[in-house]
Amino acid sequence: MDIQSPVAYGNGAYVVHKALENKIKGYSVKAYNPFLTLFPPLIKLLTTDSADIIHAPVDYSLFSYKKGKPLISTFHSYVLDQYLRRYSSLMQNIHYATDLKYFIKKSLEVSTVITAVSQYLARTVREDLGYEREIRVIYNGVDTDKFIPQKKIKSNKNPVKLLFCGNPTRKKGVNLIPQILDKTEKNIELIYTSGPAGKNHIIKHPKARCVGKISHDNIHQLYREADILLFPSLREGFGLVIAEAMACGLPVIATNCSAIPELVIDGEGGYLCEPGDTTGFADRINNLANTQILRNEMGEFNRTIAIEKFHIDLMIDRYKLLFEEVLSK
Repeated sequence: MDIQSPVAYGNGAYVVHKALENKIKGYSVKAYNPFLTLFPPLIKLLTTDSADIIHAPVDYSLFSYKKGKPLISTFHSYVLDQYLRRYSSLMQNIHYATDLKYFIKKSLEVSTVITAVSQYLARTVREDLGYEREIRVIYNGVDTDKFIPQKKIKSNKNPVKLLFCGNPTRKKGVNLIPQILDKTEKNIELIYTSGPAGKNHIIKHPKARCVGKISHDNIHQLYREADILLFPSLREGFGLVIAEAMACGLPVIATNCSAIPELVIDGEGGYLCEPGDTTGFADRINNLANTQILRNEMGEFNRTIAIEKFHIDLMIDRYKLLFEEVLSK
């Protein structure tokens, strides 16, 4: 079985497709620089005629299509979302509304199977694009043998560590974090990564400390140093950072929107706050920061959910089954 997967590096989709490469014999990622999407016909050069199946993110999967070869296209996100227009540049909005929308629609037409990484994405695609065929939902998976909790011995003198992990953009709610920190108690500090773009010190606040760019191979260590994941993102196709933090036994304080409620159960594994509600975020942080027992309980709950619902083997088995079904037809 020769499954070829052209995917741009530097994002969550790349992490997921690399996991498939590591676990499925015959699956190979054809990684490319995101700038190649400025001239997407070149993406076709990444795959060969020996492929039995081509599996690619839907945005540019049209350009990987080969006549007679099954194409599986996956929605990892939905950049056509009108809500996101206010967080995108003029040129991005023009791109999303014109050529990228056309690319995605054509990808839907030529694909053998469409998958999505959340129920939210599947529902949004049906509603926004009027897509009527089946969309198979396969949740992203986390290696729960690598992403594991670390027992922490906390002292009242040590600050409670919030973690923000991901690309520090307005879509991720990074602009809200200084306002949230202003309303938190003195015993709280935030550590955050600079994201794939390597933007350091984007969060300017005395309680915030940038740890720079951390590779995905090492990111599990950062989760294990933290006490709470703060994730005020305004749109998530899945929320791989959340799933990884859950596997590491962290409670999660995140936004009540998009796919996030499919991962975080409010009041059980953390708290869901309304978009932009900086006071609500701060209140929940203060509550958890002052109650280690509750943090531990929520973290243990999340660890269980991560194993039962988002274990990497579940994702691998579902993709294997899909590939076998496609080849058998």
